[in-house]
Amino acid sequence: MASVLRENIGLLNDKLTVQLTKDDYMPSFEQAIKKYAKSATIPGFRKGMVPAGMIKKMHGVNVFTDEVLRTVEKELNNYMQIEQLNIFAQPLPMELDSRQLDMNNPADYSFAFEIGLKPAINIDLPSIQVTRFAVDVTEEMINEEVERLSVRHGNMTEPEAVESDDNVLNVEFIEIDKEGNIVENGIHKGNSLLVKYFSESIRPQLIGKKKDDSITINLNEAFEEKEREWIISDLGLSKDDETAGDKIFKLNITKVGLVTKPEMDSNFFDAAFPGKNLTAEADFRNAVKESLQQQWASQTRSQLHDQIYHQLVDGTQFEFPESFLKRWMQVGNEEKKTAEEAEVEYPNFKNSLKWTLISSQLMDENQIKVENAEIKEFARRQIMGYMGIQSLDDAPWLDSYAENMLKDKKFIENTYYQIQTTKLFSAIEHKVSVTEQLVTPEELNAKKHNHSH
Repeated sequence: MASVLRENIGLLNDKLTVQLTKDDYMPSFEQAIKKYAKSATIPGFRKGMVPAGMIKKMHGVNVFTDEVLRTVEKELNNYMQIEQLNIFAQPLPMELDSRQLDMNNPADYSFAFEIGLKPAINIDLPSIQVTRFAVDVTEEMINEEVERLSVRHGNMTEPEAVESDDNVLNVEFIEIDKEGNIVENGIHKGNSLLVKYFSESIRPQLIGKKKDDSITINLNEAFEEKEREWIISDLGLSKDDETAGDKIFKLNITKVGLVTKPEMDSNFFDAAFPGKNLTAEADFRNAVKESLQQQWASQTRSQLHDQIYHQLVDGTQFEFPESFLKRWMQVGNEEKKTAEEAEVEYPNFKNSLKWTLISSQLMDENQIKVENAEIKEFARRQIMGYMGIQSLDDAPWLDSYAENMLKDKKFIENTYYQIQTTKLFSAIEHKVSVTEQLVTPEELNAKKHNHSH
């Protein structure tokens, strides 16, 4: 009768040995040969009338091996299910029995497997201390947003030359070296910028410029910190790259524009906030304030979740079956690695695995589930955001478009993870210790740069 022996070979690392007698696999082997004979098609024999002895001679070795290994797998899975072993990945085969599997001399066999056990995790949410930041929306911020909306919903004209800080420039950033030569495989990117986005030292150089004119700029000199960070990101550079601001560009002007701002009336208010039926400027400014409050609330909530994430990962300590995981990286993963590669990549792999274990336990404890309807609704809202649609009534085709998105396996996986993670943090943010603090936008941005996940 088959048996499974369990032996500890390291930290959270066990060896399972499946022991078979010939009585464990021979009946299924003989049955498989008979079944094969009934379905085999061999010239000279009617279907289903091929002698079992001929089938055994022709295919017996492979069928014998399959049945032995199938029996091993069944016994191994039954044992792990009964013992309720919580393991990483799948058991890894160790050294095979030294004797060859021999159909003509059935014998007792032993097969050894290595397993990595998941650690017990103690997560103490009330002990996690975080700060919920809040941004006070000031009159200055409201004025800036009103200005932005006025530009966005204004009428664009095309004057011959740049006349003021309010002109809009369509430009091409072309990366060059100190000698003015175009950098091979360098950055070449278009953008649209207000003259006022440039630093005060650069703006005089732009006055009088026309379409097809150009100037040479250094990012550090051409933009103040706030605008420079946005430009660097748009150019595909890292904000953490200290040399990014030193890059030199030839700035080709491809179009000169000027926005005629709309009147402060109901037409402008409806364009900025469709469906709110705003008629008075005071109500419009209140709507702007509410919109800004929502935007900042979203950012401060993300920052709160970021704090919780780092507290969980940095503060929750537990061990891993290191030797098993490194071996699994080499032979058990789809992308095989050398021992050297596994050693180098293990720290990052471990950190990722740590969050997976923590989040999985928290999702089980908080019963976090994602329904198909939520994924479809996410797809619909995403399309509405991309296309500026305010109501489903404005896009009767939206459901069919969303259905097409749901055929993309990668989209479903990413959306499932995003919804699941959002629901998880929404559930646990009320279970940690929170301190409230009022901050400026600049202070919040500085805190966001300190952490990311």
